[in-house]
Amino acid sequence: MNPVKNQLYFASDFHLGVPNDEDSLMREKRICQWLDSIKHNAAEIYLMGDLFDFWFEYKHVVPKGFSRFLGKIAELTDSGIAITIFKGNHDMWTFGYLEKELGVKIVSDELIIERNGKTFFLHHGDGLGPGDKGYKWLRKFFRSGFAIWLFGFIHPTIGAGFAQYLSKKSRINGGDKDKKYSGDDNEFLVLFCKEILKTKHYDYFVMGHRHLPIELKLNDNSKYVNLGEWVNDYTYAEFNGTELELKTYNYEI
Repeated sequence: MNPVKNQLYFASDFHLGVPNDEDSLMREKRICQWLDSIKHNAAEIYLMGDLFDFWFEYKHVVPKGFSRFLGKIAELTDSGIAITIFKGNHDMWTFGYLEKELGVKIVSDELIIERNGKTFFLHHGDGLGPGDKGYKWLRKFFRSGFAIWLFGFIHPTIGAGFAQYLSKKSRINGGDKDKKYSGDDNEFLVLFCKEILKTKHYDYFVMGHRHLPIELKLNDNSKYVNLGEWVNDYTYAEFNGTELELKTYNYEI
């Protein structure tokens, strides 16, 4: 008898491609092993943005590499596991290739779901909460049809090279040396969740982007979970039908 698949899994911020090919490949193998470890009971998997440190789909060209990861996703969807991928701030430029080739669903912003009577607010996490108006403007611009059209005219070698140069300056590539909890009154995603709860209840807010694994009770009936990242932490969340729990994948290659 086949086991009943009823678990939900959430992970974010793999940042495949940094800091170098060798380390990225080791991380990619570890991610694939994690996916293998959960496929026996996973009904749905939510990969919540910044899976790649850079991703842009030209009309006839996609970034090279990541073949193990992409193949594993296709294998899992072919087996009947529903996989949803969120656009992050590093990999927002996907235009149909992943849906067609991998059989996944792509989400641009938030996704609201209900499972076993529990409601989930899902989002990569970028552009939410107070402050950071400069980034919010850039986010809107980078997602605009004009910016996509403009970047599409840049030769892939130049475009990808420029993006890789910028990624070397990113906080994830630098080890997130300032990665620490800022306090309930300063964490922008916590403040966002609390503002939403003033008018609408969700049992769980699940996000990435922050690169800091967090489980925080917002009130007696609502929890905020940040999924952390896979360059250093290897953290993910599992919903067993009753509770959502943050976990760490410890298998060593």
